[in-house]
Amino acid sequence: MRVAMYYANDDVRVEEAPIPGIGEGELLMRIEASGICGSDLMEWYRRDKVPLVLGHEVSGTVEKIGTGVGKYKVGDRIVVSHHVPCNSCDYCQRGDHTVCETLQKGTHFDPGGFAEFLRVPAINAEKGVYLIPEGVDFPEATFAEPLACVLRGQEKIHLGKGHSVFVIGSGISGLLHIALAKARGADRIIAADISGFRLGAARKFGADEAIAADENLAANMIAANNGKKADRVILCTGALSAVTATLESVEHGGTVLFFAPTNEGEELPFSINKVFWKTEVTLTTTYAGAPPDHVKALELIRDNAIPVKEMITHTLPLADIQRGFDLVATGDESIKVIIQPQV
Repeated sequence: MRVAMYYANDDVRVEEAPIPGIGEGELLMRIEASGICGSDLMEWYRRDKVPLVLGHEVSGTVEKIGTGVGKYKVGDRIVVSHHVPCNSCDYCQRGDHTVCETLQKGTHFDPGGFAEFLRVPAINAEKGVYLIPEGVDFPEATFAEPLACVLRGQEKIHLGKGHSVFVIGSGISGLLHIALAKARGADRIIAADISGFRLGAARKFGADEAIAADENLAANMIAANNGKKADRVILCTGALSAVTATLESVEHGGTVLFFAPTNEGEELPFSINKVFWKTEVTLTTTYAGAPPDHVKALELIRDNAIPVKEMITHTLPLADIQRGFDLVATGDESIKVIIQPQV
């Protein structure tokens, strides 16, 4: 089969590899669509692991079934989560599934989603396979994983009706946050980015105001929010300069969600007294999505509550995957890039 072997952001090669064999409890999945995630371009995160096949936002069909698998049949249309929790550790028992050690370290695709086929390990087949609802196509279904992550983040910060929301960074994660915040009844949504293209997309998908991310970001956000700071601030960029604006933009009693990682080794120097003392501000993070988040994400996609189809700007064959990585790296011409390995 063909796979896209990642060596660096500017060196992704289409190579030949054997179709994985499957064992007891496992599935062989035929990949029809696989989204390029911003995390796929984090070179520092995987420099000691290359070469490898990336891709975790996948949809397709069941090609083969291992012994002992009773819930699925050949031909079923599915999405699969690459990370799944054990559901039995202390973290899982208290509802913190996405910090489960099994989820973070113990579950992976073989070889990855940028391939014609992948082996779904038994634990993923048991705990992380979801049938695609009728009416949802394969490219739309790839949004189940990123939307699940966004949904978990907004659940954690209790974003809802009446809140003013400031989303910094209007790439695909930021746009999903904007669209979901709108669907959840946020009162006013302000978006920021350095790209005029992305600011236009932010307006399209639900932002009431879209402002340039410059040195006056916090002041401009407050002006756009009728002189008030935001109840919820969601940071969807790893730019360290945005962190200061984030802390200056959150209202007393409000919450900041750090949704994107920074570059390697960066630290956050700020005044504890200024940020926390008397303000009752909460700073928090989320990582990944739990199985219930994936189920809810697919329901939102099925119901057209989040217009994911309109977020797809490029659909490319596997042979053009380097172009896909280049598009995501620049960010000025694309929102979501989908790879179709069977084309």
